[in-house]
Order: sequence, then structure tokens, then C-alpha cells
Amino acid sequence: MSLPTRRQVWILANPPSGPIQPDTFRLEEAALPEVKDGEVLIQVDYLSNDPAQRGMIQAGADPKRAYRPPLTAGQPMGGTAVGKVLASKSQKYAAGDVVTGRFGWTDYDVIPDSQIDGRAVSLASRMRRSPPLGMTSVTAYQGIFDILNVKPEHVVVISGAAGAVGSVAVQLAKKVVGAKRVVGIAGGKEKCDWVVSLGADACVDYKSPTFGADLKTALQDDDVDRYFDNVGGVVFDTLLTVMRTKSKIGVCGQISSYNGVVTPFPRFGEVIKNRLTIEGFLVLDFLKEWPAAVADLAKWVKEGKLSTTESETVVDASLADVPEVWQRLFKGENRGKLVTKIAH
Repeated sequence: MSLPTRRQVWILANPPSGPIQPDTFRLEEAALPEVKDGEVLIQVDYLSNDPAQRGMIQAGADPKRAYRPPLTAGQPMGGTAVGKVLASKSQKYAAGDVVTGRFGWTDYDVIPDSQIDGRAVSLASRMRRSPPLGMTSVTAYQGIFDILNVKPEHVVVISGAAGAVGSVAVQLAKKVVGAKRVVGIAGGKEKCDWVVSLGADACVDYKSPTFGADLKTALQDDDVDRYFDNVGGVVFDTLLTVMRTKSKIGVCGQISSYNGVVTPFPRFGEVIKNRLTIEGFLVLDFLKEWPAAVADLAKWVKEGKLSTTESETVVDASLADVPEVWQRLFKGENRGKLVTKIAH
């Protein structure tokens, strides 16, 4: 098979301050450079679609307050991906190796081997093509165990429960910890039914006009000890009204506001009245703990406590459709991890 000599790559053309626009990204074509010592030619096969990528491209983002350097106009768009090495002048990787790392939204690229995180390994064979599931699973692990310290006597609520992180968090809280009651929050009956099938005692549809009352019903008039927040916005504000005194909230994501929607928090006084603890966290803060977390997760997969079936939404797409697939995250069109499989 002849090696590719050209590539296509998505460029950040106009950093957005609100919803993604048709001119936010631009698809460009260019010649591939020659592979030099310490470099590999990679074919990008799977892209991880993550809400955090939206923050990376925000117009006017302050680099001092970003946990990853924000992109500026003219830079390639990218994220975590899986690809195959087609040619190599690296001592670390050979042609045929399947690797993971932070690659561009591109079909092919020549990169230094230092840009590769490692060969693609994962918790189970189903995850081999999508090692980012490892990252989202570890995020759920850190939230449940290190940040929230969930115990069997706790009532736990998890928003974004049908998403990549939330769906794992539900299983960890109920099937591993054995929490007293686990309530998920998701959008629509189909997703809520799926969340219950994962082990949640109940799931509440945040799109319902009676969301607040439905939440109290799902809680069986009990208060919440631990809230794993993946969405922010109105859902977060509503949860403030059902938190137990001296309970804790772990803030992992704010997907409801990533496209510029700002939600006031009229109930924030509940934090004072009920002496709540709120802690934000990033999985990058726990790099030293990753090996132990992955070992635990792998054990629970083998024991049947953590399901890997139907835990991802894989979309076959041409490179031209990559931005559109990514935007499905913000429309709630995924169940579990959203992965793009690039057609070559």
C-alpha cells in the first residue's frame, strides 16, 4: 500500500463566544512533510469528542485561567485520538502500532513520538479502539472516591448520567460502593431508562416541566449527601434545594454553559444556609493515582460490576463531518462516550 502524501486538517478559523457557527472551523489541505528521525506518520482513526474542547476554543480565553493552553485562530483543532502508525523513524513505535495521544482533527499527520501517549490499551476489548473511555472512567472514579468519598449510607445524585463520565459514575456509586440510593439525571425517557438499566435506583428527566418535583419524588423525600455535577446551570441550582446540611458537591463539568449560556443561581444562598462544600476537580490532578484507578476499574469490569456494553456512541463519519459530530455532545445526542470513526 502506498503511503499518503497529503492530508486534510480542521483549523480553528474564528474562536466562538457563543454557539458554534459554520465559520468557526475551516478544512484545509496540505502536503505531508517527510518523516524524520524520532517521528511517525500516523493515520487517525478514532476521535474522542469531549465537552472540554469547547473551552479550548473560547474567544478571549485567558491562558492564565485555562488548564490547557487555549487555541487561537489559525491553529489546528484537535483532541484525544487513536491512530495507526503507517511509517516510523522512531525507536519507540513501529509501523502497525495502534497508538493514542492528542492528535489533530485530521486524516493523517507526521508527529514526533513524544506526542504519543502510548500504545492503545484499555479496560476491555470493547474499549481498545477508544482508550479515551479510560480517561472518562478514571474521571468518574476520582469523582466518586477521591472528591465525594461516597459511602454506602449516602444518597447520591449524578447529572449528565447518560454521558461518558456520568454513566460510569452511576455504576461505581451503586454497584461498587453500594450507595443507599443513586439518582441519575438525563434528558429524555430513553436515556433515563438506560441509566436505570446501569443500576440507578431512579432517573429524572431534566427536560420535564416538573423537574423539581420529579427530583423530590425520585429521592423519596430524602436529602442528598453527594452530588456529582456534570452539567451546571438550572440543574445545579435546583440541586442546591435538596442537599443535606454539610453535604458535598463535586463539580466535574458545566456543559449547559459551554456555548455561552449563562444561568443565574438564585438559590446559591443554600450553600451558606446548609454549609455545603463545593469542590471542582480535573482528572489531570490525579495522574499519580491513575495506575491504581485503572487496576480497580479493570477488576470491576471482570467482576461484572462495571458494564462496557453500549457504553459508547460510535459515529462513522468522513473527515468533513467531524465538527458536526462533535457538536452532538451539546445537543445530547450521545449515550455514553461519543466517538468519531473516521472513514479513509
